[in-house]
Order: sequence, then structure tokens, then C-alpha cells
Amino acid sequence: MKSVYKHNDTAYIPLSQVAVTKFIHKDGEQPDMEYVKAYRDWVGADHVLRTQSHFMFCETIQDAEWEDIPTSDVPDKQDQS
Repeated sequence: MKSVYKHNDTAYIPLSQVAVTKFIHKDGEQPDMEYVKAYRDWVGADHVLRTQSHFMFCETIQDAEWEDIPTSDVPDKQDQS
């Protein structure tokens, strides 16, 4: 079963979690965001969340779209007898 992570009123399905240090060049201090983007695309994520130590690559759960069905279009149970 997939887990769900909620952040700022948006729900996500975490696909992968990778340490920030995996994206830092040996001579740098900051992660190379081009590598982060490439990994995001490779894993099939559409959003990346970051903590102090990890990047979380996620799929956004979209809100359901629905519309009301007028009750006049629904036959009464009595009409079906």
C-alpha cells in the first residue's frame, strides 16, 4: 500500500527519498539542482519536497472534480416497480 504525505494542504504520494548529500559535487556545498530535476523526471515525480537532510520525490494527488446531478434526472424507486 502506498503512503500519503500531506504538506500545506496538498497530498502527495512519496515515490523516493534521497539524501541531499547524494546531489552535492565533491567540490561544492549546495546540491546541484539540475541533478535533482533529472532524478525527479527519471523517477516519475511531479514535485520535490526538501528537509534538512533529504529530498522527497512525490506524485501530487489531484483534488477530485465532480458535479451535482439534478435530482429531477433520477427516477423515483416507485417508478421502477
